[in-house]
Amino acid sequence: MPEVCSVPELPDLARQADRLIDFGVHELAGVSAARLRAAAAPEVPGSLLVLPAAPISKLAPLVELGGKHGFVVTDMSDVDEFAPIPSVRLPDSPAYRIETPDRGDDLAEYSPNEALPMIEAAGRTPLTLAEGLHWLLQCPDVLERNHCFMTIASRKHRLRGSPDARTPAIWISNGTGRDGAANRDAPKVGWCWAGNRHTWLGFASAAGRSG
Repeated sequence: MPEVCSVPELPDLARQADRLIDFGVHELAGVSAARLRAAAAPEVPGSLLVLPAAPISKLAPLVELGGKHGFVVTDMSDVDEFAPIPSVRLPDSPAYRIETPDRGDDLAEYSPNEALPMIEAAGRTPLTLAEGLHWLLQCPDVLERNHCFMTIASRKHRLRGSPDARTPAIWISNGTGRDGAANRDAPKVGWCWAGNRHTWLGFASAAGRSG
């Protein structure tokens, strides 16, 4: 049975909004600072603010862990083309909240194909890649060696409608291969095959979303 570890608590929504504004995420998403601050009220403990229009390629380098900035793997240059899977409906809003995000350590021994129905059967919803990065912008220490996570609500869809076999994940680079030694210990946006299992990758999920 995988070890389940506690993760840092989210700051209150007003502080989350200020942090996103400091990073310039609101500008990436085309949302005014005033509208973002309005979305942060009233306070709902355990909620995470998300600006879904911010491009992944621009969000990833904003995540910082131990002085190292995030990056997207070289064979995922199409990362901005990943979109929510059919079973996940995002609120029709430029800013929304997800409730009680969880890293999903208890599912680390399963493949993405196996984990998705388990998450949904538990009444939860998998996180998109954008939601996972927003979580790390607020709480970078959620990402730990041997306790990282997949964001299987995001997939790239082929022209015929079937999903690409890649499922995105966020973990800590070892600085080997094409990552480059300079990226050792940096937050890494990469992917795994939908049918493969990884004991060190959980499956991030939330209790729900609200606009």
